[in-house]
Amino acid sequence: MSSKHNKGSSRDVNGQAFTKLTKVETIPDPDIYDITYVDISPSEGSSSPLSKSPWSVQVDPSAVDSPYHSAKGTGDTTKEEKTNYSPNILLGSLVREEGHIYSLATSGDLLYTGSDSKNIRVWKNNVEFSSFKSNSGLVKAIVLAGDKIFTGHQDGKIRVWKASSKESNVHRRVGTMPNLRDYIRNSIVPSSYFNFTRRNRSSAALGFRHLDAISCLALSEDKRLLYSGSWDKTFKVWRVSDLRCLESVSAHEDAVNAVVSGFDGLVFTGSADGSVKVWRREDQAKETKHFFSQTLLKQDCAVTAITVDQSATLIYCGSSDGTVNFWERENNMRNGGVLKGHKLAVLCLVAAGNLMFSGSADLGIRVWRRPEGGCGGEHVCLSILTGHAGPVKCLAVERDQESATGERRWIVYSGSLDRSVKMWRVSEKSPPMVNQEFRLPDQLSCGGGPSELSVAPSFSAQGRISPKK
Repeated sequence: MSSKHNKGSSRDVNGQAFTKLTKVETIPDPDIYDITYVDISPSEGSSSPLSKSPWSVQVDPSAVDSPYHSAKGTGDTTKEEKTNYSPNILLGSLVREEGHIYSLATSGDLLYTGSDSKNIRVWKNNVEFSSFKSNSGLVKAIVLAGDKIFTGHQDGKIRVWKASSKESNVHRRVGTMPNLRDYIRNSIVPSSYFNFTRRNRSSAALGFRHLDAISCLALSEDKRLLYSGSWDKTFKVWRVSDLRCLESVSAHEDAVNAVVSGFDGLVFTGSADGSVKVWRREDQAKETKHFFSQTLLKQDCAVTAITVDQSATLIYCGSSDGTVNFWERENNMRNGGVLKGHKLAVLCLVAAGNLMFSGSADLGIRVWRRPEGGCGGEHVCLSILTGHAGPVKCLAVERDQESATGERRWIVYSGSLDRSVKMWRVSEKSPPMVNQEFRLPDQLSCGGGPSELSVAPSFSAQGRISPKK
């Protein structure tokens, strides 16, 4: 990584010149396809969020190796070639030259992407299917709940959308949170808008609306509640059915960067204050309340992302120092170790099956496989997915329906500040990377170079494959 990532530097991606991505080993011949082009040239009057992000200066950039180096000559692959598994490959890219990608969500054959252009775009089978635009605020989070689409924005509001019953590619806004009823109710009887108990009455001061950007959204286990985290240091609880704010919790001493509903009624929040906190949900007669339970982590660097694995046995936390901590549910929430390997901040996490994916400001995505049973063993790094020309800001994953018998594969979508979304196919049976070095549980490491990936076709703004002529 060059010195252009140093604090105070400017690295703009809004110019007109285009630079071709570094060539990697290709199967098939790259001459068949156009390789994705990404605009990374400087221009006046604007700058990339990367230059303003505190995460880009947490680790010495001079220590970062090129994400494009090869794993050649690192071991004997004869045995691996005989193993029955699909290679982890880049399938293609969705490119819309209009804004940095901040949020992703997937449901069935639909992919939703949010950017700082204020647009939410819907892709179906790699083709742009629909789009809808908010009035203000870049789209920092997207959550799907039944027929509702919730989007969290820079202006501190949550907007609610639905697809038309007659035209599925037409989306209309059906609400904004907080809504007009919230304002009226609070203005008439401000002290009783929430039924605050004595222990959390202090959060009444912030009320039902976020005072700063919304950073994250998450659904409760039963899908009845929506959680929103904000830079205003709070998380709020909303009822999905009528969009009403039920509770506001002053959770941290700095911005809330992550909120996740886990298991047993527990909610996990991570903050720029370096802590991960656990909150216990209690459904009372006429209301739902959340009470502080414990602090899992307190560190100097910011917590940037949290996810829970699909078996609800492990909780992962990504930090601005490039590490991923995890805790084991079956061991009374004991810290199980630290996954190391990223050179810059971890910006996003997502789990699927036995795999966990971590996206980083170092431009790479690491694929980790957890031990069988969820605890009591070492995580191994299967691949480093490289190809983005900007920090990987968001991830989404879905099951690959074309998986071979006996093999479980996943389609991973990665959104980046290089303004593209890339699609990857990853197998749970992939062998671990060579030259991996394991240490004590608090020093787990993933070393070696990235697995070689095939160059895939990129898709135009309309989502069509562009073969070379």
